[in-house]
Amino acid sequence: MIQNLYQSTLLLKNGQKYQGWSFSNNFTICGEVVFNTGMTGYQEIMTDTSYSDQIIIFTYPEIGNYGINIEDYESSSIQIKGIIAKNICINPYNWRNNISLYQYLIQNNIPHIFGIDTRKLTKNIRHNGVMQGCISSELFQIRLLQEQIKQNIAIEKQDKIIEATTYKGYKIWINKNYIAYFSYLNQITNNPSYKSLHYRIVIIDFGVKSNIISRLLKYECEVFVIPANSSYNFILHHQPDGILLSNGPGDPSKIDYAIKTIQQIIENTNIPLFGICMGHQIISLALGFNTFKLKFGHRGLNHPAGNKQISEITSQNHGFAVQLEENYQHNIKITHLNLNDYTIAGLLHKKKPIFSVQYHPEASPGPHDSDYLFKSFLQMIQLTRKEGNYSILHPKQDD
Repeated sequence: MIQNLYQSTLLLKNGQKYQGWSFSNNFTICGEVVFNTGMTGYQEIMTDTSYSDQIIIFTYPEIGNYGINIEDYESSSIQIKGIIAKNICINPYNWRNNISLYQYLIQNNIPHIFGIDTRKLTKNIRHNGVMQGCISSELFQIRLLQEQIKQNIAIEKQDKIIEATTYKGYKIWINKNYIAYFSYLNQITNNPSYKSLHYRIVIIDFGVKSNIISRLLKYECEVFVIPANSSYNFILHHQPDGILLSNGPGDPSKIDYAIKTIQQIIENTNIPLFGICMGHQIISLALGFNTFKLKFGHRGLNHPAGNKQISEITSQNHGFAVQLEENYQHNIKITHLNLNDYTIAGLLHKKKPIFSVQYHPEASPGPHDSDYLFKSFLQMIQLTRKEGNYSILHPKQDD
C-alpha cells in the first residue's frame, strides 16, 4: 500500500515544465534527459553504467510490472540520476520478483517522477534533442530549477569513463556452482564444440555490463577486467588471447588515454580486438574516424542494424556515434549500419583481427540476433593463433 505521494516537478532546459508525483520527497537532481523505448529492462537500465548521470524517460506506459530481482543487475550499484514514467506498478507479479519497483525506489533513494505524459515529453526530446533537466520534489519555482540546471555540467564536457571504470584489475573464472537460469542462450553455449577453449580475455572496463562478462564465462574464458586507463605494457603483461573493449558512458573523444593505448595495440600487436558500444567508438577513433553527438541517441531493444539486405534486431544504448566519412581508410570495412538513420553500427579491419559494433550482442532482456559475435570473437582468436589470420562469420543456425 502506498504510504505517501508528493508533488514533483520536471523542468527541461528549454523551459518546458511538467507536473507529476513521487513516492519520496526532499530531492532535487539534474542530468541529461534521455528516453528508452524498451518494454522491459528497467532494472538493467538503472544499473547500467552507460546511463551514468542521466535521467531516463521510460516510454512504455507502465513499468514495474515484474518487480526487481537479484539476478538482473548490470553493475553493483545504481547508475542513473533519476527516472521519469507515466505509471509505476505497485503490486508486481513474477516468479523471480524479490521486491517491487515502488519499494526499490524508496529504499535506494532513487529520484523519480510519474504521472507524466511521457508520449508528449518524448516527442519534445525527439524534436529538440536531449537536454539538461531537473526533477525536484522540494523546488517548484522555475527560476530556482533553472539555476540548478545551469550549475550541472554537460556530459560531453566530462570524462565519465574514469568514474565508471574499476579502480583495480580483477580476475573472474567460471563458477561451477553457477545457476543456469532458463535461457535460449544456454542451449548455444552449452554445446561442447564452443566451449573448453579457455582463452584469456582482457576486458578494458569503460563501464562493463555484467552480462558481457557472463557471456564470456559461458564460453569458459578466463576473464581479466582492468581499468580504462591501463597502460599498453600493463595490458600486454596479462598475455591476452583477445581484448574486449566494453560499453561505457559519456563522450568517447574525451578518453585520449584509452585511444592512444588502443592505437599502440593496433600498430604493434596482432591481438584480436572486439569493441562493444563505447569500445566500438574507441576503436574507431584509434583508427582515425571521428565521433559526434546524436540528436536524441539510440536507446531501445528493437533497432535494426545490418547491410546488404541482412538485418539484425539489436539492443542499443548510446548518445554518440561514429562519423560516416567518404574517405575512410581503405583497409576498414563498414559491416553494419543502423537502418533507422544509417549511422555506422559495425566496423571490421581487413588486415588486422579487429571488429566492433555499436550495439549490445549480450543484451538481456533484448533480441539475441547478434549473440553470434561472441563466438566469432573466439573463432577469430583461434584462427589468429593457428594461422595468423581471421574471419567474421555471418549469423547462422547452430548445429
